[in-house]
Amino acid sequence: MDRLLTGLQPSGALTIGNYCGGISQIVNYQDKYETFLFVPDMHAITVPQDPEALHRNIINAIAMYIACGVNPDLPNMHIYIQSENLYHANLSWIFECHTPHGDLTRMHQFKAKSAKNEAFTEGLVTYPDLMAADILLYDAKYVPTGIDQKQHVELARNLADRFNNRYGELFVVPEPLIPVIGAKIRDLQNPEQKMSKSTDNPKASVFLSDDEKVIRKKIMSAVTDSDGKIVFDEENKPGVSNLLTIYSAFSGCTIEDSVAKFEGGGYGDLKKAVAEVLVEKLTAFQDKYNKILESGTIDEILDAGRDYSIKIAAEKYEQVRRAVGFGRV
Repeated sequence: MDRLLTGLQPSGALTIGNYCGGISQIVNYQDKYETFLFVPDMHAITVPQDPEALHRNIINAIAMYIACGVNPDLPNMHIYIQSENLYHANLSWIFECHTPHGDLTRMHQFKAKSAKNEAFTEGLVTYPDLMAADILLYDAKYVPTGIDQKQHVELARNLADRFNNRYGELFVVPEPLIPVIGAKIRDLQNPEQKMSKSTDNPKASVFLSDDEKVIRKKIMSAVTDSDGKIVFDEENKPGVSNLLTIYSAFSGCTIEDSVAKFEGGGYGDLKKAVAEVLVEKLTAFQDKYNKILESGTIDEILDAGRDYSIKIAAEKYEQVRRAVGFGRV
């Protein structure tokens, strides 16, 4: 069985963009692949975090994954916390010593985040090397990812090729899995930008934890345009296209079917339909989420995932350690 790996940062409440770009893909593929689903808390501290909030967010993220359909009872599903497996950091250091600095600083996410904060840390620079370690430790063939993270997967592919050429066949070269619909859900107030967990605008993002009233208010206030025509054109009509994408992702329709459904109608009709499908889905997620937190089963799930991830990672790291000349033979 081929392996699939993905993670979502515990840096705040999860958005519908996180669901479409990551969680839904795990649910769709979990019966087909051996799945490694982890909470990358080491990545989270590349920007300042409140420790108590980070602890909570880790557990809450796991509960929400499961509420959204991830099945922890599958024998091929392994859920764990990144920092509980030290091989991630060990392999990341080796990758840092094999990655030109320019390869890291030209990453789109680094440029965007560093532009906002002149006093960024080195962890923000080397973030892609740690992400490569997350992937390559497990010989993951597939990595579900949004468009914004595709460049980081490409770096992991390049590192795998570089090591395989220099040291022999050590790593599986991973392939990104980008969803056909919902790869990039956009900001509701500024559809030129990606929807973000860390937005300062309370109307910009729909969170999986939002209640019915908040969901409807955010969608009804979403920015569109003055054209009045419902067509899918991300370049010229990003706001309307974003609403069509959200509707399609949560209703199961294709973009073409969604356009046909609302063609000739007004933006208000489209917004009401988007709000309705979101309320139906997110309310169900929230009910399951609360039951999972109350069940007290998350620690047991994480313990099993940690132990298995360490077993697999230790075997791969030992191969790499010997290949690069570390320690005793």
